[in-house]
Amino acid sequence: MLRGFNASSPGIVKTVSRNRPLSGARTRKGFRLDIQGVRGFALVLVLACHAEIPGFAGGFVGLDVFYVLSGFLITGLILTELDRRGDVSISRFYARRAKRLLPLAVTVLAFVVVVSAVLYSPLQNQKVSGDVLSAALYVVNWHFIAESVDYFAFHNELISPVQHYWSLSVEEQFYLLWPLTLGVGAGLARWRGWSMRRTIALLVVPVGVASLIYSVGFTPEHTRAAYFSTLTRMWELAMGGVLALALPAGLNLPRRVSALLAGAGLATLVLTTVLFTGATPYPGWRALLPTLATVAIIVAGTAAAVSGPISLLSRAPMQYLGKISYAWYLWHWPILVFAGVLWNLSRIDFVLVTLASWGPAALTHHTIEERFRHSRSLGRRPKRALALGATCTLAAVFLAIGLQESNPPVPTASPELARGAMAIGPRNPHLQRVDALRPNPVSAASDKGALWDDGCVLLHDETESPPCVYGAKNSPKTVVAFGDSHTLQWFAPLIKLANQRHWRLIGLVRAGCVVGDVQYERACDVWRRNSMRRIVTEERPDMIVISDSTGGRYQIVRNGQRLDRRRSEPFLIAGFARTLRKLKRNGARVVVIRDQPLAPFEPPDCVSQNLHQLSKCTFIGRRKRWHSYDFFGAKRVPGVKLIDPIQILCPRHRCPSVMGRVLVYRNTYHMSATFARTLTPWLGRQLPEP
Repeated sequence: MLRGFNASSPGIVKTVSRNRPLSGARTRKGFRLDIQGVRGFALVLVLACHAEIPGFAGGFVGLDVFYVLSGFLITGLILTELDRRGDVSISRFYARRAKRLLPLAVTVLAFVVVVSAVLYSPLQNQKVSGDVLSAALYVVNWHFIAESVDYFAFHNELISPVQHYWSLSVEEQFYLLWPLTLGVGAGLARWRGWSMRRTIALLVVPVGVASLIYSVGFTPEHTRAAYFSTLTRMWELAMGGVLALALPAGLNLPRRVSALLAGAGLATLVLTTVLFTGATPYPGWRALLPTLATVAIIVAGTAAAVSGPISLLSRAPMQYLGKISYAWYLWHWPILVFAGVLWNLSRIDFVLVTLASWGPAALTHHTIEERFRHSRSLGRRPKRALALGATCTLAAVFLAIGLQESNPPVPTASPELARGAMAIGPRNPHLQRVDALRPNPVSAASDKGALWDDGCVLLHDETESPPCVYGAKNSPKTVVAFGDSHTLQWFAPLIKLANQRHWRLIGLVRAGCVVGDVQYERACDVWRRNSMRRIVTEERPDMIVISDSTGGRYQIVRNGQRLDRRRSEPFLIAGFARTLRKLKRNGARVVVIRDQPLAPFEPPDCVSQNLHQLSKCTFIGRRKRWHSYDFFGAKRVPGVKLIDPIQILCPRHRCPSVMGRVLVYRNTYHMSATFARTLTPWLGRQLPEP
């Protein structure tokens, strides 16, 4: 997002009013060197954050700096045009944006497509192509929200090489609406004879206030979505716009006041960089700190006498960083991501790779960004610039489609051939190559079964499971499946057994919530209490089937402190045993299905790339002792039936990703519902009669 009005050009850092006198922080043409320097300072914060330099975990606040600068500069230039012409030329406005931003943006997208085609599996490239397509159409931030992407999960999942384009999408959406809003305000002012700036302020201030209120309320409960959302970020851009409207023409602050404001602003940016982390709910109210700091620095730059902090921002190194910020920001992220695919990067490697990304950034800044920005023919002919922008967008779209089409889909096996676990035995060893699979690796992630498809799995802040009943709904025999998403993966065979054995089957499942009686997260703890009350007082089942994730997710809270996974284990064991005892007191049979081992790779990705060498997608399945609270907790409660699926999932501790032409796993830690259904006969032999 490192673009103000044009993040790389000092030419756009003009004063808001052409009548304001020059100061030491401006060139003779009125360019704000201090603002260019702030941009360079913000670039350092963001790059250092992504390079994982200690002390810069909160460097993402640099993005907030750019949002305020963008709002300030874009509003100032539109106001200047309104003062001169009396209206806003929308075509010229978008033509300037197109020639300055899009040629370089599509160049980086082309680089991403080419390198992804070489490095990634066919399935991964399906994902990357969708990301590139969304980035080309400036909606990638909403695309990431729909996919529940965690911006800070660099080491936990396939990170998108165009994830940083989310902020460009937010700005482009802002650019789409803002000049229209200001133009409407100016027209209304002329019609009513009102002050133009006050009329515009009456339109934009409520927008900013509403966005801020929404951001403060939405962020704590939906942190992942809030980070990417245009609705939670609009107020930051609006803040810069309101500053451009409100800053008096000819303002000349005393040097001491300028030094105080700029110094406090820079100190606040440094402080938030040090104190904030990836675990900080953001943006919300916390984003007020870097945004107000940026406002203070902008105001400080109006002083005629240059103070120390403003002088620092006006120095040549900061000016260069500000000038190259757009190009360097666009290049550093995909290069970091691809380097992480090729090598196991150390902390110093992250820094070196980030510095190395300056090379293509500097090259394309001069050969592409500056060339199109200074093009006289495009400047004189807005239609040509608009055509250039449309061509860039279409080129990126075709690149995304080409990446998708270059990876032919894996054929889907017929239900008759896809026998899964039922096809394995002494005379039917695991297949070493397949030509078709079920589910298809492309759709494996969504192969979760009926309970998920019917909306019966709780997410986010939901705490009350709906009345989801399957099998023989009027049967006197009731079975409850209770747990997190690892109970969900066993629900597919449980439905088949319920139909065969005439059970009334109920699913009480909430993703990411431990069933043990521990303090974990508020919504999870409330859901667990609600579910326990429903089981004990309403359903009174004959049998309860529980399966829980024992991996690294569950870190409990003890005495107000969140423990790491290893220190949480004893409390998880004790809490799990407490839950089992409460359920046993109700007279039900209690069954615990042990958690399966975690795959060290994404099985659908591996299989899609190795259809004829499936042995490459077999992993060693051994559990860590301190990831076994389900086993040790169940052993503490007499009468609890413990079922271990490792004997069929990982014979002799070797876990294949494909059995009987069926994809065993939909991701690293969950079985596909299609494969789980093939375990029905085996599970039926393990379960007691309710």
